[in-house]
Amino acid sequence: MQDLMVAIDGGGSTCRAAIADRSGRILGRATTGPANIVSAPQEARANIVAATQAVLAEAGLADCSLSQLPALLGLAGVNTSTPDTLAEPPLPFARTVFVDDVEIAFEGAIGEGDGLIAIFGTGSVFMSRRGGKVTKAGGWGFVSGDQASGARLGQALIEQTLLAHDGLRAQSGLSRALLGEYGDDPGRLVAFATAAAPVDFARLAPRLFKAADEGDGLALAILTEACGFIDRALDHFGWGDCPRLCLMGGLAPLYRPRLAARHRDRLSEPRADALTGAVAMARRHFHPAAAPPRP
Repeated sequence: MQDLMVAIDGGGSTCRAAIADRSGRILGRATTGPANIVSAPQEARANIVAATQAVLAEAGLADCSLSQLPALLGLAGVNTSTPDTLAEPPLPFARTVFVDDVEIAFEGAIGEGDGLIAIFGTGSVFMSRRGGKVTKAGGWGFVSGDQASGARLGQALIEQTLLAHDGLRAQSGLSRALLGEYGDDPGRLVAFATAAAPVDFARLAPRLFKAADEGDGLALAILTEACGFIDRALDHFGWGDCPRLCLMGGLAPLYRPRLAARHRDRLSEPRADALTGAVAMARRHFHPAAAPPRP
């Protein structure tokens, strides 16, 4: 099994695993639950192991021991936490390399050239490469950053719903519906928010976009602020002849039509996804002399 390797794309909502040969040819993929080492390190560890076991089974390699396989893990939270949080008990791989999840996303979307990506899923982060110089911004987590992310949108919806209940802003169909799901009891909504993880807040985000499309004033206000932040960030990190500008993450298709035309008209489709990027990085780490797979 020395010619095989594992690649992991671990985000706030899902953990995706791939098994590949030394050339980077992907033999199988599998998905489990969240893998955020900041908010839930033990859950992340369990889902990383489960995703790897699932992908081995999917590839017909169920008898292969994880201790025989090197693994590259692109994880949300690596930039603010230490992978040591996953070390009790240690991950079972033969060798483990940790990288930030934005790095594998950039590798998949842009490759080795210049460009800019902005990721909006449970969290949010930006990364650019210009003339070989790499710049990262954001990705500081739900409490300290992640503006315009799914988690922050969901938190804003709860906040504005409670303000509407208190008469400090206008009610809307969305605010009434959300509070109604908690028996019109703001205390129950607060209890949910107090116990919620970032992924729980993020599950509310798609409702904002749907309600905004229907003209809901509260939803429109939240998304106008979020889109304004994205436009300002792209103004700051972008440049005139940037060869590729990619919007990624689960909220990307929802944000795309709402951005300013100066950005919307320049968006490119990512060349590949983050898991494919993780495989490419794993090949360079574990089998640098191997030729990449043919397209």
